[in-house]
Amino acid sequence: QLQASGGGLVQAGGSLRLSCAASGRTSSSYAMAWFRQAPGKERDFVAAINRSGIGTYYADSVKGRFTISRDNAKNTVYLQMNSLKPEDTAVYYCAAKFGAYGDYGFTSSYNAWGQGTLVTVSS
Repeated sequence: QLQASGGGLVQAGGSLRLSCAASGRTSSSYAMAWFRQAPGKERDFVAAINRSGIGTYYADSVKGRFTISRDNAKNTVYLQMNSLKPEDTAVYYCAAKFGAYGDYGFTSSYNAWGQGTLVTVSS
């Protein structure tokens, strides 16, 4: 089970940190990712991190602004979001990928999803 938190309302240029706490299975046994979905749009890949935390992957739209990290001792994954823009407004979902195969950027690669947390960036 995944529980996302940390969303809220922030002005453009501000920062937020999202957290995703995992329960029921040791988080170091799977890769994790963040996706986001704006109203009326598809769910898009934001960032992913492999099991060890050494490998990270980002969508071009967030490179240099967002940082994904994990603390396996706490079974938690984070998304630090800086220099936020109005176009970052969306519901953010964390996801877990149990298998070794599957592209990090595809929703179909993930086996479990959190409930989503809303991020609103005002201009």
